[in-house]
Amino acid sequence: MEFFRIHRTIPFMRHALVLNLISFLTFIAAVVFIIVRGFHLSIEFTGGTVIEVHYQQTVQVEDVRRSVQSLGYTDFQVQNFGTSQDIMIRLPVLDGQDSTQQSEQVLQALKQQHSDVELRRVEFVGPQVGQELLNNGLMALAFVVAGILLYLGFRFEWKLALACALANLHDVVIILGFFAFFQWEFSLSVLAGVLAVLGYSVNESVVVMDRIRENFRKQRKMSVSEIIDLSITQNISRTIITHGSTQMMVLSIFFFGGPTLHNFSLALTIGIWFGIYSSVFVAAAISMWLGVKREDLVKPIKKDEGGEVVEG
Repeated sequence: MEFFRIHRTIPFMRHALVLNLISFLTFIAAVVFIIVRGFHLSIEFTGGTVIEVHYQQTVQVEDVRRSVQSLGYTDFQVQNFGTSQDIMIRLPVLDGQDSTQQSEQVLQALKQQHSDVELRRVEFVGPQVGQELLNNGLMALAFVVAGILLYLGFRFEWKLALACALANLHDVVIILGFFAFFQWEFSLSVLAGVLAVLGYSVNESVVVMDRIRENFRKQRKMSVSEIIDLSITQNISRTIITHGSTQMMVLSIFFFGGPTLHNFSLALTIGIWFGIYSSVFVAAAISMWLGVKREDLVKPIKKDEGGEVVEG
């Protein structure tokens, strides 16, 4: 479908040098923020106290969150657990307090708001468990990256594969840079968002590279930059429809999904927009600067048994 048909090729590569210089500086800044500031890890990674409470009637998560916040907590999580009457609260480790003292304080605060609240479970999650979750998450990220690199290596000639890989690395590092700079909470849901962005970004890059490879076979008189500009222009309609519909869904999560999914949707939003940008100006431009040409993508001409010329 082409709802946004563009009849004139847009010269994207004309501005590739300036935009990639900006991308490079942004990438370096993101790496510096990750190293210097680090991440604001959630309780899932750092450990803490898990409290499960039950109400006789449906309770609003925001009401529970306000009660916990009144105790002076700033870094905590409140979410429904199973039903709208069951609430799970995650609290950070505090010096001088154990899980029993924390649970008693929270229960007293909740009873001032709803007297029918019952304490069902209190569990202490040690830092070693959080470290194990962090290690498993990083291992999952490493396996996803390795799988994507393997796929790109089989799918494309090395210049296009390397360009796609660098574009995906660009997207992930910049997302992580945002979370490091603004010290947004980095949780398991955010890690899931980063993994989703990896797949989403590589899909966009693959579509662009596929069209470039196709046009190299069809357009024999165009220069490399003209073929790349044509390929990106031909994909604009798909890009607008796909990313526009995806962004609407992500925005609905951002505004109505509650605090639990807030940073998850934030990571997806950053990834969607930088995924579009990197596929056009990073992946395509790098492939051009690596010297991709028609001979790299089209097999040499050979003759069949009948003597007819066949292009492989």
